[in-house]
Amino acid sequence: MNKTIIILVLLIFTLSCANAPQYNDPIPPHDDFKIESKLLQETRVINVWTPPNYKTSNESLPVLYMADGGIVQEDFPHIANTISKLVENKSIPPIILVGIENIDRRKDLSGSSEVAADEEYCPLTDGAKNFRAFITDELFADINKKYRTTDEKGLIGESLSGLFVMETFFLNPGSFDFYIAMDPSLWWNNHFLEQNAIKYLENFPTKKTKLWFAGSGAEDISVHTNNLNKTLESEVPENLIWKYSDEPNEKHNTIFRATKEKAITWIFNTDSE
Repeated sequence: MNKTIIILVLLIFTLSCANAPQYNDPIPPHDDFKIESKLLQETRVINVWTPPNYKTSNESLPVLYMADGGIVQEDFPHIANTISKLVENKSIPPIILVGIENIDRRKDLSGSSEVAADEEYCPLTDGAKNFRAFITDELFADINKKYRTTDEKGLIGESLSGLFVMETFFLNPGSFDFYIAMDPSLWWNNHFLEQNAIKYLENFPTKKTKLWFAGSGAEDISVHTNNLNKTLESEVPENLIWKYSDEPNEKHNTIFRATKEKAITWIFNTDSE
């Protein structure tokens, strides 16, 4: 991907943010706390939603983790409200949502890149490696200590956060049991993940894993999500259960809200045995 294309991609993202629909999501009751990360050398704010009957039951619950998990101008409120509705309607079993508030999402959510022009959008520092280690090596233990959790864990994200989801799925698939990615920025590093998907799938772990991902009508993203779909159709590991949702009528700034319910419902209602 040359510099001209990168600049066009940046312009699309900028315009998408500028023209994004404005939402006034109610902030659901939730816990929040801070964790001092030795790996990141930062203090991170964590927001946690639990079902209404959590405090009156003894049940241990699966956990869904998300970057972009802040309260203001991030995705925690609308995802928590969606999960609350799905649990109330018994469309999914009760789960815990853990949102990680951003400090520098461009650094945290992007992996390494050999494309110099990518630096126009994100640092070329492989910050995702450290951010992933923070989640698996520090945050998991803290959440398990503070809350009643099962071993089942998932990761959800959109756009750059979706790239982080997909990179985790390919590079460290054993970290989570299920993955949800909307419009992942697979163009990053000359669409390295998509180009090398077969190689990663050849070494996929034996643990049953679920993947749900979606692509909007954004051409710079859909070309890669569609190609990945074709790869999975021919090269899917036996222990991977997956679904691709092609959404050509959705825009980059609408696809998260348009698909979140069916994604989460599919994850928790698809047999993994």
